[in-house]
Amino acid sequence: MSRLSKKEPSLCTAEPLKDGDVCRKLAVFKQMLASCFGPRGRLKQIHNNVGGQVQTTSTCAVLLKGVPMSHPILKLLAASVSNHVSRFSDCGLFAAILSCSLIEHAQRLGVEASVVMRIYKHVLGVCVDYLSHEECGCKVCIDFSSSHTLLSLARSVITSKPACMVTSQEALHISSLVVQAFLQMIPCETGGSVRLGKVVLVSIEGHGARESAMFPGLMVDMPETLASADLERLDQGQIKMVLFSVSLSGDLSETGEGTVEVGFRVHPETAILYQLLRVGEKMVSDRVDLFACQKVVHPVLKQYLKEHHVVVIDRLGISLMEPLTQMTGAQPIATIWSPVPAHCYGQLSGLRVQSFGSKQMLNLVPAQDSAVCSLVLCHRNETMLSELKVVCQSAEHILRLTLRNPFALLGGGCMETHLAAYIRSKCCVGNVAAWSELGCSRSEYLLTVESFCHSLEVVARSLEHDGGQSLTDLSCGHRWVAPDTASADSQWKDLVSTCGCGWLGRREGVKWAVLGSQYPSFTPMLTEDGVSHNLVLDSFPAKLNALQVAVETANLIVDLQYIVQDVN
Repeated sequence: MSRLSKKEPSLCTAEPLKDGDVCRKLAVFKQMLASCFGPRGRLKQIHNNVGGQVQTTSTCAVLLKGVPMSHPILKLLAASVSNHVSRFSDCGLFAAILSCSLIEHAQRLGVEASVVMRIYKHVLGVCVDYLSHEECGCKVCIDFSSSHTLLSLARSVITSKPACMVTSQEALHISSLVVQAFLQMIPCETGGSVRLGKVVLVSIEGHGARESAMFPGLMVDMPETLASADLERLDQGQIKMVLFSVSLSGDLSETGEGTVEVGFRVHPETAILYQLLRVGEKMVSDRVDLFACQKVVHPVLKQYLKEHHVVVIDRLGISLMEPLTQMTGAQPIATIWSPVPAHCYGQLSGLRVQSFGSKQMLNLVPAQDSAVCSLVLCHRNETMLSELKVVCQSAEHILRLTLRNPFALLGGGCMETHLAAYIRSKCCVGNVAAWSELGCSRSEYLLTVESFCHSLEVVARSLEHDGGQSLTDLSCGHRWVAPDTASADSQWKDLVSTCGCGWLGRREGVKWAVLGSQYPSFTPMLTEDGVSHNLVLDSFPAKLNALQVAVETANLIVDLQYIVQDVN
C-alpha cells in the first residue's frame, strides 16, 4: 500500500486565453504552420523522442499527426483541422493559420468574447454568401471540356508542397498523370447510378519523377512462379480468374470462429491441405487461368496450380480487393469449404510486364473499359516519394470534389486579399443595421470586422518567406509580391509580372497598398478572363469548409471559460 500515490484533484484553469504561457504556445503553433505555408514554405523534420521514423514534410496532415500537442486548446485546434483534412484533403494550413490569427486578434481587441463571436459569425455568413454567389470575383468555373483548369488545380496542389522536390517540368508531368487518372476513373456509361472507379497509387523508389506513369488496370508485384510461357499463352484471349479473400496458408486458425472438434488420429493440418488441393482441382477443372488471393497461398497448392499452368498471385492485401472486384467482376470467396459458384469468376484481357529499372511489376489489364487505373509514382528517395504520394492522393481527391461542385477559388493569396477587400466594403461602409442587430456598438463592430480582414491578410502574407513585400492592388484586391529592395517611392516598379494566382497582369495606373497596413476601403472589381493558363487555384469546397472550420473553431476557443484536466 505504501507504493500507492494519493489521487490528486483535477486541475481547473479559468480563462485560459489570458494565460501568457497558453498564448505563447498558440503563437509558436501558428508560426510553425505559417512557416510551412505555400510552395516556398520551409520544411519540418519530425522525430519522436522515443524513436520512430524521421519525417521531413510541410504537409498539414503529417505535421498534426507527428507533432504531439501539450495543451488542450492546441489539441482542440489540431483535432478540428485534422477532421477537415480527413474530409477534404486540402487547405488544412489555411484553416489553422486563420483560426490562430482570429483567436490572437480577439484577445487584443478588448471586446467581450460574446460580442466577438457574434460578429465573427456574421462576417462568416457574408463570406459564404459572397463566395457562393455566381458573380464572386475570386471564383472560377471548372471547364470539363478542357484540361486547363483541371491541370492548374492539380499542379497547384503538387507545387504547394516543397518536400516533393520536383522541378516545374516534373510537376507538370505528374499533374497531367493525376488528371489522366482522374478522367480514367469516370465510367463511360451514363444513366442510372454512376459508380466512380478507383485510382491505386504505387510508389517506386530510386528513379526520377519523370519516370512516373499511369496504366489502365492494376499493378501488382511480379509473382515468383510466373514464366514467360504463361504470358504468351494468356495473351491469346480472355483470362478467367478467381479471387479468394480468405487465407489459404493451411493454418487451423484461418478456419473461422467457433469450436473445432478433431477426431481420433485426425491431423487438422493434413485435412486442411487436402481441402486446399480439392479447391485447386476445382479451379483446374473449371479452366481458371489466374488464381488471386488477398492473403497467403500454401506452397503445395501453389506448386499444384503451377503444374497445371495456373498463374498464382497472393498477398494482394485488402486495399486491392475492391478495385480488383470492380475491374474484373470477380466476387471474393471467403471459404474453402463450399463449392465456388460460377458467377464468382471474373475476367481479364491480358497480363503485361512493366519494368521500372530493375523492378518489374505485373499489369492486370481489364477485359473491357474499366474505371480502375494505377498511378505509378517514382522518385529519388523515400522522403520525397512519401510526400509525393500524400500530395497526389490529395490532388486526386480534390479533382473528385469538382464533380459535385465544379468551381475553384483563386490561390496564391488572392482569394484572401480579395475577400478582405469585399468584407471592408460590405460591412464597414454605412452598415448601421448590422451592429444594431448584433447588439454591439459601432466601434466594436468595426474593430472586429477589421480584425477578421486583417486575419485573412495574415494568411496571404504567410505565403512569403524570402523577405519580399506582399501588396494588394486597390482595384481588384489581388495579392502581389515585390522584392525586399522595392519601395513605395519607386511606385513598386519591381513587382512580378502577374498577381499571386496568375489571373491578372501588371497594368499602369493601378494604386497599391502594403498588406497589413491601413488603406482606404474599396469595392473590388470583377475581372475578365485570366492572362495565363498556369493559374494557381484552390479547391472551392475544401477552402469554403476550411474557412467555416477556422471561424467556428476560433469562436469555440474564444468562448472557453474553464479547462478541467485530470492530472493523475
